[in-house]
Amino acid sequence: MAKVIEKDGVLTLKLSALEKIGALHGDISVASSQLISKTEVPNPWTKQHLRGVRAPGTAIPYVILLGTMRIKGGKDFCAIYKRTPAVIYEFADAPFKRWVVSI
Repeated sequence: MAKVIEKDGVLTLKLSALEKIGALHGDISVASSQLISKTEVPNPWTKQHLRGVRAPGTAIPYVILLGTMRIKGGKDFCAIYKRTPAVIYEFADAPFKRWVVSI
């Protein structure tokens, strides 16, 4: 399962080997100073929390969502499993506007 690790002023989204294959992406790092907010949500599968179109990545609705969600003006990265709660990390100036990660 994906994990967010903070070390030396850098947030890193650490993916397992299988997650890297499913997401077609490697680990992601951002300076901690770019973090705007961190919000826990009970159901990340709603339109309120998921935005855009998945490309590239893997998705089976309500089972797994791994990869990039492309939206107008940016992109989000998702690592969501089943109907578990998730944390949404929002960033100011980073390659991904948000990370949506199951906990």
